[in-house]
Amino acid sequence: MKIREYDFKDEQQVIQYIAEFRVELSQLKSLDVKLDLVSAKEELHDYLRKEFPVFVASDAGTIVGYLISRVDEDVVWAESLFVAPVYRRKGIASKLHAKAESLARSLDGDTVYYWIHPNNDAIITFLRKQGYNVLNLIEIRGPWKGEVVSGKMHVGAHEFNY
Repeated sequence: MKIREYDFKDEQQVIQYIAEFRVELSQLKSLDVKLDLVSAKEELHDYLRKEFPVFVASDAGTIVGYLISRVDEDVVWAESLFVAPVYRRKGIASKLHAKAESLARSLDGDTVYYWIHPNNDAIITFLRKQGYNVLNLIEIRGPWKGEVVSGKMHVGAHEFNY
């Protein structure tokens, strides 16, 4: 297993994985979203245009996962971390995450920041195993026009629609 920087030859597989990642995220909110390769390609090209660090995990020449980071001054944000389902639970996400932590350290940072869905148990469990257990921010917004809220979330003494 090798973790390396993205190369243009990785484009089609990374586009596929970005699309799959977006479907999985939508499912966390019980939304039925179809695989959208066109939007995934636009998303990848937007990351590359903005010079976001993109890393891929490669196994015998096959791309099995990716990590896209955003560097904001000396802060590293993990924009998306995805491993193909058949390769999960083999340490690949840990290696990609370690690459982001290495990037943060190279900028004299202490940690990598993640925006995550509060009901994404898989990434929460993964991050806790990495020693990540400090809740940093809560994103709050008004409802979208026509949005149907499917649940509630409690943070401290506060209840929010989710």
